[in-house]
Amino acid sequence: MWHGGGWFSYMRSGDQKPKVTRELLLRVLSYARPYWWQISGMLVMILLSTGVSLISPLIFRTMIDQVLPQKDFNRLVTLALALLFLPILSGGISVLQRRLNAAVGEGVIYDLRVALFSRLQRMSLRFFTNTKVGELMSRLNNDVVGAQNAISNTIVGIVTNIIETVALLAVMLTLEWRLTILSVLVLPLFIIAASRLGITLRDTARKAMDLNAQMNAHMNETLNIGGALLVKLFGRAKDESNRFSQRAANVRDIGVRRAVLGSTFFMILGLVSAVGTALVYGLGGYYVILGTFTIGTIVAFGAYLEQLYGSLQGLASAPVDFSTSMVSFERVFELLDLPHDIEEKKDAMELKDVKGELVFDNVTFRYTVDEDKLLSEVKRYGSMDNVTAVLSLTDKDRGPKTEDGQQSTAYGPRRNGSSSDLEADSTSQAREVALEGISFKASPGQLIALVGPSGAGKTTLTYLIPRLYDPTDGVIRIDGHDLKDVTLDSLSSAIGMVTQETYLFHDTIRTNLTYAKMDATQAEIEAAAKAANIHNFIMDLPERYDTIVGERGYRLSGGEKQRIALARVILKDPRILVLDEATSHLDSESEALIQDALKRVMAGRTSIVIAHRLSTILAADLILVMDRGRIVERGTHDELLAINGLYAQLYETQFKRERV
Repeated sequence: MWHGGGWFSYMRSGDQKPKVTRELLLRVLSYARPYWWQISGMLVMILLSTGVSLISPLIFRTMIDQVLPQKDFNRLVTLALALLFLPILSGGISVLQRRLNAAVGEGVIYDLRVALFSRLQRMSLRFFTNTKVGELMSRLNNDVVGAQNAISNTIVGIVTNIIETVALLAVMLTLEWRLTILSVLVLPLFIIAASRLGITLRDTARKAMDLNAQMNAHMNETLNIGGALLVKLFGRAKDESNRFSQRAANVRDIGVRRAVLGSTFFMILGLVSAVGTALVYGLGGYYVILGTFTIGTIVAFGAYLEQLYGSLQGLASAPVDFSTSMVSFERVFELLDLPHDIEEKKDAMELKDVKGELVFDNVTFRYTVDEDKLLSEVKRYGSMDNVTAVLSLTDKDRGPKTEDGQQSTAYGPRRNGSSSDLEADSTSQAREVALEGISFKASPGQLIALVGPSGAGKTTLTYLIPRLYDPTDGVIRIDGHDLKDVTLDSLSSAIGMVTQETYLFHDTIRTNLTYAKMDATQAEIEAAAKAANIHNFIMDLPERYDTIVGERGYRLSGGEKQRIALARVILKDPRILVLDEATSHLDSESEALIQDALKRVMAGRTSIVIAHRLSTILAADLILVMDRGRIVERGTHDELLAINGLYAQLYETQFKRERV
């Protein structure tokens, strides 16, 4: 009997051949250690199951050689009942074994997922901006499941096949040693057929998965709200239908080819098995005619032969199965072993009674990427993440490549070479250093407004305050303490941040608000909502605070989402407030409500605001004018106008019209 896992293991083994080291094995086994008694129970069940499987052929031999010739009715009934009881017993053992196996497998999945998720919670923003979400999901799902297979399936399967093979060979040698040797000699044919046909089937299966990924990526791009809108606006419905028809046809054709290859694969393996069976029955029949052994013996031997071929083939494919599982474990361990960009010192102090003084002391920051702190690229067959060009699926429109084979780009700083070309254009904000020599002090309760051209480094500066990134050089202090000397949780509690792109969970308004304070009472929730000018709107909704906001808050307008975000920060009640006051895309009513809410939110707090409105600038205690990562001007509104520099230009082009 052919084990289906054999050919599949060839298909999924890929081109990755990990080195199975002693350290890797010990680390893998460490995840099985908490489940040692379940694994021990499985081994007992395997032994019992193997023993039960050896009994049936012996019963058939006894029936044929003794009971039927002697016409012993009583023994016939007994043996028939035994044949009925053995499957029941085997089934019960199988259920128990499966129960223990599932407990181990699901337990390992749980342990790995929790460990990975907890690790990811402490990774820096830099990690997430350089890592695809799909890759993280694959590590948490596909690789975790693949890893647990090493413990609950692969290792168990290897042990099972070893026990079955040894037991079967022992019994078969007892029955007839010459037939046993002849049976084993057929094994090389199994291995050759499995390896050669398995490679062809594996490659076809990979191609089928990639074609499916292309088709699914096309559906994902054109059937979401943004894609569907674009298709309709440009009148490309017919073109997209034709394009999808072509991809679906490719999937259909490769599916037919895969089905035919699969059937051919099993047919050839069946023929190889038939060769061994024919030889055994032919020679066995010859010995029966000579009277060397009985008909019952050859029947029992044939039954054992079928089990032996299945076990031997399982052992033949075991190295591939095991190395495949090790690939999954290596991917899981790679993520678990990634160093943190933002480390918390062991003796970090907890911030208490925060006053809100914030000091930047000659801070410089570069968006450098340390490849050792990122995940390696993984080719995942059938993953939509590997579909780089969803519509064209070609490289012809991606632009020229550089001499070293890298894709050229007009955006972002160069990794090597001079930046003189970038500096030639005085209006460009492209540069190698995101922030350079930033120094300022925000006293408790002060409002600091950040203004400057787009790309000047304002948002980057605000990201350093809650330690989403750490400065490359310089020090940031809160109440006199270096941010690196305080615990991350207490720092997070002291700082409230509302970004320009408001993010809401696909849940109720209440859940999104209480994310800032899990134990908030209804009165506190409503007070925060009133302060953010969103309470009346919520009360007009059918479900009020239990209204589902939709994916990323899609059911709400931009102004409504921003006011909920403000209410969330108010509920947190931080001493330092960081706001990207983005109101340019809102209607006048929403903008007025948010401006009124901002006054309440910032009252009595140290506020760092990326200012988009003149009213905020006029209320600021200090205005920092940024350009190309530097603070080029600082002062009050009147002082900066008197300088007649960059701020005066921005005032004339962006803010002055608000006075009209």
